[in-house]
Amino acid sequence: MSEKRILPAFLLCFFLGVLGVHRFYVGKVGTGVLQLLTLGGLGIWALIDFIMIIVGAFTDKQGNKITEWT
Repeated sequence: MSEKRILPAFLLCFFLGVLGVHRFYVGKVGTGVLQLLTLGGLGIWALIDFIMIIVGAFTDKQGNKITEWT
């Protein structure tokens, strides 16, 4: 289980998803930089991450699912 929470990742992805800020939050710095440079894969990559966060399939750097809302 990850020590990161869904709510901050959800909000960061919703408001700053094309900049990849939610990926920096969970420790995925490399892909966060890629999202920053490509504007979230022109929004598609950010949208996929947003959906994965909502359904609870998004993981942190160690591969642990982010499951806690609070």
